[in-house]
Amino acid sequence: MALTVANLLFPCSLLWILLLSTAALAAPQFAHQLQPRQTCNTATNRQCWTTSPAFNINTDYEASTPSTGVTRTYTFTVTEINNWVGGDGAQKLKAMLVNGQFPGPTVNANWGDRINITVVNNLSSNGTSIHFHGIHQKNTNNQDGASGVTECPIPPGGSRTYSFLATQYGTAWYHSHFSSQYGNGVLGPVMINGPASANYDIDLGPLMISDWYYGSVNQIALRVNNPNNPYIPGFPGSPPPSDNVLFNGLNRRSNGASGSYLRVTLTPGKKHLLRLINGSVQNSYTLTLVGHTFTIIATDMVPITPVTVSSLFVGVGQRYDVLINADQPVANYWLNTTFSQGCGQSTNPRPAAIFSYSGAPTTTNPLAAGTVPPDSRCQDALTAYTPIVTRSAPLAGFTATPANTLNTNLQINPSIPRVFWPVDGTPIQVNWNNPTLEYVKNGATGSIPAAANVLTLPAAAAGTWTYWLIQNNSSIPHPVHLHGHDVVILGASPALANPLAPGNRLRAYNPATDGPTLRGTNPTRRDTTMLPAWGWLAVAFQVGNPGAWLFHCHVAWHVSQGFGVQFLEQLSSIPTTMDLTSLTAACNAWDTYYPANAPFLQDDSGI
Repeated sequence: MALTVANLLFPCSLLWILLLSTAALAAPQFAHQLQPRQTCNTATNRQCWTTSPAFNINTDYEASTPSTGVTRTYTFTVTEINNWVGGDGAQKLKAMLVNGQFPGPTVNANWGDRINITVVNNLSSNGTSIHFHGIHQKNTNNQDGASGVTECPIPPGGSRTYSFLATQYGTAWYHSHFSSQYGNGVLGPVMINGPASANYDIDLGPLMISDWYYGSVNQIALRVNNPNNPYIPGFPGSPPPSDNVLFNGLNRRSNGASGSYLRVTLTPGKKHLLRLINGSVQNSYTLTLVGHTFTIIATDMVPITPVTVSSLFVGVGQRYDVLINADQPVANYWLNTTFSQGCGQSTNPRPAAIFSYSGAPTTTNPLAAGTVPPDSRCQDALTAYTPIVTRSAPLAGFTATPANTLNTNLQINPSIPRVFWPVDGTPIQVNWNNPTLEYVKNGATGSIPAAANVLTLPAAAAGTWTYWLIQNNSSIPHPVHLHGHDVVILGASPALANPLAPGNRLRAYNPATDGPTLRGTNPTRRDTTMLPAWGWLAVAFQVGNPGAWLFHCHVAWHVSQGFGVQFLEQLSSIPTTMDLTSLTAACNAWDTYYPANAPFLQDDSGI
C-alpha cells in the first residue's frame, strides 16, 4: 500500500519521519529492576511466588499477605522550579517535582513488604499530600493521602511519613491530592512485584503516559472554572488541549523543534512485561504498537485471565500490565496514541514512543507508521477481563433507588461566576483544616458540613456488598476512581460514537431493559473505570475497610469543580483500627500556616 497522509497514523507522513529521525535521541532505559527474590518465580512459572508458605496467582490477596519482614524506605522532596525545561525541551512556567525529576522516582517493593515514604514539602506557597492510587490501604485509611479527607495537607517546610503494608501486588502510582497540583508534576510509578497470570522473560517496568502543560495547571484550572472565559468559545468549563503527551517524561515537541522520543529496548525472541500507567490530568488514550499485540494480564491491580488485543484503551488513572512478544523482525516500531472524542486532546496530535529491538539502528525512527484503531471510543472493555481471584456480587441485592443513585451534570453559577460538577446537586468542597477523619477522631461526624459530600454507609458485616448507580447527564465521559477498594463493574451503557452530537440526552438506567445486561458473577474488577457520556454505570464493592474513602472523577478539572463524594465506611471501627492521634500535630502545623500565612486561599474542591 502506498504511503499517503490519509493512511498513515504516526508521525503523520514520511516527511515527518525523515525530518525527525536525525533529531530523536535515545532515552534512558527504565531504571528500577528490583528482581523478585523468590526462587519459584521464574520465566517459566510466573504464577508462583513462594512455596513455603504457598503464595501464588490464586491466593486471595485481600485475605492473605506474605510476611517478608522487609521495609522499603523512600524520601520524597517536593520542590518547585520556575521555567523548568522538561523532557520535550520546552519550558514549563512552574514545575512541581518529586526529587527534582519527572516522573518522580519509582516506588519498588515486593508483595508483603512495608513501605515507608517521608514527604518533605519544599514548595513556597502550596500545601501538598501524596495519595497512593490503587493501594487499598487496608486498615490504614489515615495513610491514604487525601487532603481534607484523611489528613490536613503538609505545609511548606513541613513533612510527614506515610507507612503501609503492600497487601496487593501489581502496578499503582502516586500523586498529589491537593487541588490539581499533580498536573504540575507531583506524581510517579509504584510497582509491587508478585506473581503473574502468564509467563514472561523480562520486566520492563513502568511506562507512565502523562499529558503535559507548559503553563501552571493551577492557573489553567482557574480559567477552566470560570464560565465567562472558556478555552473553547461557547463551551463553559472546557479545558485547553495539553501542550504535549510525555512517555516517562519524554517526547518530541509537536513542532519537532526539541526533545526526544522515549526508546524502549526489546530483546528479540523474548516476552516482556510492560506496566502501563495513565498519569494524565485530562487525556485518555487508545494505544497501539505497530506489528505487535498486547496480552493483558492485569487491570489496575487485579490479575486476570490473559487476553490478547491489538489496541488498548487506557483511561485517566488506569493501569494495565501487558505482555509484548518480541517476535517481529529486528527493527524500530511506533507505540502510537489516539485520542477519542470527549476523552482529551493535545496540540501534539500524534504522541508516540519507539520500541526498538536490540540490534536495530538507534538513531533512526520507525518507517511503518501504523493505522488508526477501528474503534477508539472512550470506554472500557467491560466483559473482556476475568479476574483470577473471583468475586461475585448477587444481582438480587441491586435495586436502583434514590438512596444509591449518584447523579452528575455540568452546572454554571453565573453570579460567582463558577463552573461546577456536582454530585446529587452538591459539588464537594473539603476543609483542609478539618479533614473528615478529624471529625471521626472527635466523635463529631454529625457536624460534618454538607459540602463535604459524605455518605455514611450503613453498619454492616465485612463482606457485605454495597451497590451504586452513577448517571451522567452530560456529553463528557468521566474516569471515576474509588479509594480503598476495587469495584466490580456490574454494567454500563454503551459509549457513544459521538457524545458531542446535538440531540443527545441522558440514557437513564432502565431496570426492565438494562437489568438483564448486568453481570454479577466475577465481572471485571478494578479501582478506576469509565462513566459513559449521557449514560450510566453500575458498580458494587464489599464493606470491610474502615475509613473515609473518596470516590471521584479523575479528570483534574472535574474533581476541582466538585465531582466527588466520600464513603464513610464502618464508622465505629475507624478509631480502633488505626491511630488517629497523629492528626492533631499534623493539623496544628497546617493551622499555623493556613490561612494566616498562606498567599493563596482555597478556590476549588481542595482535592
